Amino acid sequence: MKKELKYGYTTGACAAAAARGAALMLREQRIVDEAEILLPGGKPARFRLHGQSLSDRSSSCFVVKDAGDDPDITNGAEIHATIDVEYFVPHRIDLRGGTGVGLVTKPGLAVPVGEPAINPVPRRMILETVKEVLAMRCMPAAFTITISIPNGAELAKKTLNERLGIIGGLSILGTTGVVKPISTKAWTDTIDCSIDVALASGAENVILSAGRTSEMAAQKFLGPGEPLPEEIFVMMGDHVGYALCSCKAKEVAKVVIAAQFAKLLKIACGHEQTHVSSSGLDLQALANWCSREPRTSYLEPVARQANTARQVLQDSGNDPELIRLVCGRAKESALRMAPGLAITVMLVGYDSEVLFCG
Repeated sequence: MKKELKYGYTTGACAAAAARGAALMLREQRIVDEAEILLPGGKPARFRLHGQSLSDRSSSCFVVKDAGDDPDITNGAEIHATIDVEYFVPHRIDLRGGTGVGLVTKPGLAVPVGEPAINPVPRRMILETVKEVLAMRCMPAAFTITISIPNGAELAKKTLNERLGIIGGLSILGTTGVVKPISTKAWTDTIDCSIDVALASGAENVILSAGRTSEMAAQKFLGPGEPLPEEIFVMMGDHVGYALCSCKAKEVAKVVIAAQFAKLLKIACGHEQTHVSSSGLDLQALANWCSREPRTSYLEPVARQANTARQVLQDSGNDPELIRLVCGRAKESALRMAPGLAITVMLVGYDSEVLFCG
């Protein structure tokens, strides 16, 4: 029987729960062990609090993020909330980013430049729950909520945050409060943000790369004199169909797809998700295509006997007709995924050289 995967909670939900716990402690002047919040969908969620600290002017605690069965780099991270109060001043509530929460430095994101990377839904959740808890305080006071992640700067090095213009830490994210197991949403959200940043920086064209090797090869090939701005490079990974449709929806003028042979073959075969396990069928399709073209017919048995697409390319000696065949079909397939979008296909060889661009 297939194991049912466990859902987890977003950094935004954890931050809101920690903030509510800190607010409860400040209001009641006692240690609180749990906090319950309402998720954006209206369902309640209860969180265990840790590291509680309390005085008459400050309170703090943290929630350990549980991402469930999703392979999230923030799983186990401590999401801290501290509330400081200043009495007998005009009432207000401020939200700040502390250690390990990134700062937005580029336009195009959901948060303005210069603000901590706390997205709109988590921001609203945090402020609303703190206002609700502290509404009972009669005396005028100013409250400052600081959200921090002690190891956030280190964890951020494993993300694309710096490329997006989020410097110094992680983002506080989440629109539902819930992390779905083995979800692709974090990646597709990053694709959307990356395209938004590219357009906000003034770019008209976007380069969709399947990985870092393809990205570096495209940079070297397309910007030999002056390096291209990093904002125009969007790491699509396996999500080619989603990335192309997002580019079309956001009215990107032109897209370059930069990938190696195996990825381009999957695109040529019509896979919108290139992680799909179909290498055998893809090679059969390639063999059939080769058999129909006089200049590639000699490669039909090579494709039928090969174990991988990479082996076909290498055994062909980077045959230019084979390359044109696959790149042409990849372009046709990409245009079917996003009709009307101007698309160029770039094949990056396994020695990081560009073998085709057109």
